[in-house]
Amino acid sequence: MVLITRRGVLRAGIAATGMAPLAAIDGFAQSAPAAESTASPQPAHGLAMHGTPLYPADFTSYRSVNADAPRRGRLTQGTVGTFDSLNPFIVRGTPPPFIRWNVVESLMARCPDEAFTVYGLLARSIETDDARSYVAFELDPAARFSDGAPVTPADVLFSFELLRSRGRPNLRTYYGKVASAEAVGSRGVRFRFGEEDRELPLILALMPILAQHATDPAHFEETSFRAPLGSGPYVVSQVKPGESVVLDRAPDYWGRDLPVNRGLYNFDSLRYDFYRDVNGLFEAFKRGLYDIRFETDPGRWTTGYDIPARRQGRIVLEEIATEVPKPYSALVFNMRRPVFADARVRAAMVELFDFEWINQNLYFGAYTRTGSFYEGSELSARGRPADARERELLAPFTEAVLPAVMDGSWQPPVSDGSGRDRARLRRALELFEAAGWTLTGGEMVRRSDGTPFRPELVVGTKDQERLALAYQHMVRRAGVALEIRLVDNVQFEARKQSYDYDMVPYIWDQSLSPGNEQAFYFGSAAADTPGTRNFMGLRSPAADAMIRALLVARRREDFASAVRALDRVLISAGFSLPLFHTPTQWLARWTEVARPGRPALSGTLAESWWAAG
Repeated sequence: MVLITRRGVLRAGIAATGMAPLAAIDGFAQSAPAAESTASPQPAHGLAMHGTPLYPADFTSYRSVNADAPRRGRLTQGTVGTFDSLNPFIVRGTPPPFIRWNVVESLMARCPDEAFTVYGLLARSIETDDARSYVAFELDPAARFSDGAPVTPADVLFSFELLRSRGRPNLRTYYGKVASAEAVGSRGVRFRFGEEDRELPLILALMPILAQHATDPAHFEETSFRAPLGSGPYVVSQVKPGESVVLDRAPDYWGRDLPVNRGLYNFDSLRYDFYRDVNGLFEAFKRGLYDIRFETDPGRWTTGYDIPARRQGRIVLEEIATEVPKPYSALVFNMRRPVFADARVRAAMVELFDFEWINQNLYFGAYTRTGSFYEGSELSARGRPADARERELLAPFTEAVLPAVMDGSWQPPVSDGSGRDRARLRRALELFEAAGWTLTGGEMVRRSDGTPFRPELVVGTKDQERLALAYQHMVRRAGVALEIRLVDNVQFEARKQSYDYDMVPYIWDQSLSPGNEQAFYFGSAAADTPGTRNFMGLRSPAADAMIRALLVARRREDFASAVRALDRVLISAGFSLPLFHTPTQWLARWTEVARPGRPALSGTLAESWWAAG
């Protein structure tokens, strides 16, 4: 038996797996594992976060795919930026995101048609009890890495321990909640949990599985242009550092005909090209250098595609509805910096942002203002009074939620659209005054010592710079000397990961089943850990408690109340200037590629496309 505990691999485990012991991780709570139910759980084909899976055990494909799509051709995609590593599981470097799912698989696959449900992939079954105090998987005997080696329980346990001790902070946080892990028989793996967290069985189901025989733990945290050996449908075939990556279909891919893969991964080859800026990326699309483009700029969407290829019907523009929360796009205030430690200063900066003017004059009126971190879904607190369960959860934290946020009347500031709204300016100056700043000689200065208020906004693209410059002009009316710093992609990511900024743009993407990642985004423990998405440095006992509540909720209605309560805490904390979102997914595609008619919850997915004609 291979056994892994919180303190690392025991001697029996080391001998069985043949791996050198990894450094033990300190700091995990030493509570006993949650008691297992006396019921007799049975292995199942899938597991839903709440309720039961949508698809039965004998399902053949997802409803948002074309199960009969032809498998041929190449799909080329483009993106702004660069990369200096192909390892997406470590803090160092800037890896491309597509390695994770195309090359390295998980025990199970997340269904694109449900809030959060997993079905068999490397593991053909999953088992847990009513308390979800453990989860067990049985590996598919056909599962193989791309070099032909079988996927074994030893690989699963190796991956768990390696990522728990040397992976990205979110992986360490998730896997740190596991009390022990062991191999069961020749194909089984069981994880027991040290605390109640009903999402953990699904988190473990999505753990990336690395090949023990092809992974060197001693050098795992080093950046490399050699991709991890995985079991996925593609392998990396060509790499031009910083410029392009080509993936080719893995020879004899073991999972080709699984229900979770039918209609997906239809191209024989995937090419990803990297461009220096958004203008170069757009021009490349118009020239046909890549196939699909998810547009985010209303100006380009409204007028930029009036080119011969579209008039000839070779480029198609589509607006696709989505059912997931809209992305929360914002300018984030770094509360670790003294300049933004005071909530009144942050609120003043929000008051000075004239969305109505910007939307009309820069973006053709096409954007919708964002206010909630779960905008446009049942999980959003915006415009909704707190229900009884929310009030119960928030009762110990009376100062954490603003009254207007609690009763549902809060909205982001609305201007008259003139770009010179005096009421908004007056309110901002009042807030600055209350926080100890005053407007003197046209300059905002600290009243106590005359220090000028000159925060810096770091941006990484020309589009971000364009918005920043408009905002810079707006805050100048209040004497704020906002400095704009445009840096290249590598420096931008490095500064974000190390929290080296006063303000920075960011977009939090949410699902219909927010879970453990919320602690990575908003938890107090993430505030001082490099590489998290707690870019503002939020330390809120109320947010921590709401995250805990959503993780242990058994019923969907209790879960939704906990998420809405968290939303109220985050809105009230005022650590960001909420921006805007597109009402639908804007898609431009060359007609050489086709997509399913029915989108997934999050819109159309590139992995479900195929070569047309």
